[in-house]
Amino acid sequence: MADPDLTALTAAEIVARVHDGRISAVDVARAHLERIAERDPSIGAFQEHDPQRVLAEAGGVDARADRFALPLAGVPVAIKDCVDVSGYPTRHGSAATCAAPARRDDELVKRLRSAGAVVIGKTRMPELAIWGFTHSALGVTRNPLDETLDPGGSSGGSAAAVAAGMAALALGTDGGGSIRIPAAYCGLVGLKPGTGVVPLPGGAEEHWCGLSVTGPLARTAEDAALMFGVLRGAPVDLDVPGPARIALSMRNPSPVGRLHPDHRAAAVGAAARLRAGPGGAVVTLADPPYPRGLTSQWMRRWHAGVAQDVAALDLDPALLDRRTTAIARKGRRFARLTRPRPAAAAAWRDRMLAWLDEGGHDMLLGPAVAGPPVRAGSMADRGYLSTLRASASRVPFTQAWNLAGLPAVVAPVLVGGSPVGVQLVGRPGSEAALLAAAARLEQRVVPMAGAAPRRSYV
Repeated sequence: MADPDLTALTAAEIVARVHDGRISAVDVARAHLERIAERDPSIGAFQEHDPQRVLAEAGGVDARADRFALPLAGVPVAIKDCVDVSGYPTRHGSAATCAAPARRDDELVKRLRSAGAVVIGKTRMPELAIWGFTHSALGVTRNPLDETLDPGGSSGGSAAAVAAGMAALALGTDGGGSIRIPAAYCGLVGLKPGTGVVPLPGGAEEHWCGLSVTGPLARTAEDAALMFGVLRGAPVDLDVPGPARIALSMRNPSPVGRLHPDHRAAAVGAAARLRAGPGGAVVTLADPPYPRGLTSQWMRRWHAGVAQDVAALDLDPALLDRRTTAIARKGRRFARLTRPRPAAAAAWRDRMLAWLDEGGHDMLLGPAVAGPPVRAGSMADRGYLSTLRASASRVPFTQAWNLAGLPAVVAPVLVGGSPVGVQLVGRPGSEAALLAAAARLEQRVVPMAGAAPRRSYV
């Protein structure tokens, strides 16, 4: 068996060792494939993976004359199953989609492979990336920290693959928290870039009426920065001045959801870590000016976006989950009667930026989610309204920043020995500063090594 320690290396450590010849990309790939064989039968992170293809791709990296300069040399990367990878089906978490393999790589995958990354497989997601949990007719995904629990969603398969050491990095998408929610639940760093900073899958100009973006999931801020730099086409330097002033807020932008004490403690603890030491930030309690109707503005776009996906993919309603059919039906009605207005999103963005300016704040810090995840598979038989209530009560803190188009990062802090995610939100173009702040929060959080189990609500 290959050295099992290779699956515990960060992406940055893998790159350094491949660059100086201490390990090969094939060594790394083989170790991660063995980890998948060991853990994925119980976790269910992967929708598709082909060990022979993975080893051949890794061998190709080893044969490249420029491998010593590749920013992701030999790094195993998992790809969310709404992004085309040549030779694999793109199922979007749905039994209604075509099982034929994609003919070509998406631009995002091309960038990763050009940088020396090895695609380790395609990861599971809820149908059409709709929910903040991960299971569908194609399978259930479990949280590596506690396999009785869900990993969050919709990039839950990607997060589970990284947290379990089956991939060093993963690609996710985020239209309402789909990178940040599973990062919070799996003890990872998850970056939602600002709107338009990273290409969307398929080269789309927008998705879900402007809500969606693409970004990395990683075990460290440094690793997230490596992947983000490749995705956006320019390296990211984390050696930037730390935030001078941070606003700390526990205020819920949604009318639903009660903040769990562990998540309140995580935000307070994160504030203390950012405040401590030389060059520490000034932290002030201050609540953003969330407008009335903010959640409904996001939900109209969410419904309409799902309806657009069903139409664009030409999906048979008879093969869709009944909840998806209900959302698409409502989305068509919203698009016809109360079309989402770009001006409303722009007004919220301007209002938030003005609040940051007036308060002299560089960033906003707060909870990433309101409480623990649901039990794995527990949402399978619920209807639309029941699912919406259960999901919305847990994840009310992320959607506002998709609507505003502002960058946000989730990073773990330890509470009672378990990683709990907190969220930092910044101004346009502040992704490097957000990741640098996330790096300041890092403790010895190694999710795949195990953590104290956490209770779910359900």
